[in-house]
Amino acid sequence: MEPNTLLDAALDEAGMSRKGLAARVNTAGRARGRTMRYDHSSVIRWLKGQRPRGIVPELICEVLGERLARPVTLDDIGMGTATGQQATVTPLGGFIERSTALWRGDMQQRADLQAALVITGLPAVGPVWEWEHPPDDADVSRDGTPRVGLSDVDLLRSARGHYEQMYRKAGGVATRARILRFLTTEAAPLVRGAYTDQVGRELHRATGGLVAIAGICSYDSDAQGLAQHYFHQALRLAKASGDRAFGGYVIAVLVNQALFMKQHRQAVAFAEAAVRTAGHAISPALACDLHAMQAKAFSRMGDQSGAHRAMTLAETAAGQIRPAEEPDETGYVGPGLLQANLADALMRLGDTRPAEAYAAEAAATQTHARGRVHRLATLSDVHLRAGAADRATETAVTMLDTMQGMESQRLQGRLTTLRRSMARLGSRATADVVDRIDDMLRIPL
Repeated sequence: MEPNTLLDAALDEAGMSRKGLAARVNTAGRARGRTMRYDHSSVIRWLKGQRPRGIVPELICEVLGERLARPVTLDDIGMGTATGQQATVTPLGGFIERSTALWRGDMQQRADLQAALVITGLPAVGPVWEWEHPPDDADVSRDGTPRVGLSDVDLLRSARGHYEQMYRKAGGVATRARILRFLTTEAAPLVRGAYTDQVGRELHRATGGLVAIAGICSYDSDAQGLAQHYFHQALRLAKASGDRAFGGYVIAVLVNQALFMKQHRQAVAFAEAAVRTAGHAISPALACDLHAMQAKAFSRMGDQSGAHRAMTLAETAAGQIRPAEEPDETGYVGPGLLQANLADALMRLGDTRPAEAYAAEAAATQTHARGRVHRLATLSDVHLRAGAADRATETAVTMLDTMQGMESQRLQGRLTTLRRSMARLGSRATADVVDRIDDMLRIPL
């Protein structure tokens, strides 16, 4: 069952407790000659996704509608009856309400949301298919308050850049709470406000950029189910914006998550969908990254020809990158990233010597602190596979120094993997690094 974030948001808006809702539903039932004995535990089950039987959903709408002084529908409380036929495109109005409810619930650290599972199979592919195919949103204008202008959109764009830099310096664990608070208090009122079609498309584009960063922070915090929800939200916002290139960027973060979860065939398929659908709108930097991640996926499946084909496409796209012409989101595709990805792919294919050369080049190229940690981790891995324990140790020490102050489950995962490889050697050269990694892993995030 999916958590009912809409009912939770409606309860909060009404200022009503779980016990209060249960009591009012019982009273409304008695007025209709029904004996009901719901309590706060019943409401907790509804919030976890259980749909009560009979007329209870309608009674909940009645109770909440009376408190809010406006009509409340079953869809408004997340209890609409499924028809068995999924709409080709998720209606934008309902999507916005569900999205803002999720942001609020996540900000409140609701346990059921924190434990959200990653969806697989057709439900995981559906949002990508929906982004690829028509119909597009003909008009995204909306009535409401406040009135939204381009200055509001500029604020969201600036916030995206701010939180992206915070993520790179401090990690997703530290940044996640900050961006969720901003989404809930600043972005949510805007997307529920009033705007023209033109402003609305820019608004959805800017909001989608923020939501994607929230997803990246969730991914980095190892809340993979939540991260997937955010990436799917960002993809729907990309469709509403009409910006195909931005949608391609969102697909890229889904590809990265698929690689992490060892869903290699899905990573390849998603990358192909991004390149195919974004078409000429896709930027060279994004094309480079998508092909490089395909190469990593192919290498992990042992497909040498597929990996080398993707590497060639990535290198071709890299030669066409013009940083001044790239959108803000692709700024992560900086110098050295391609070399780091090629080193990873070649290392897994067993081509240690070229992998070591690419990894050394990537580590020597200036980048932000987080990117440098990943590159140094890859270089240390390659050194270990090449049997160069001394060089691996030296690189690992530099990595640990660079990592100071970052809070990231993903980086801790890389530490754990590196520790395992070094401990296996049992050499004097690696023993001190293993002890230092142990000390770092003992610090709770």
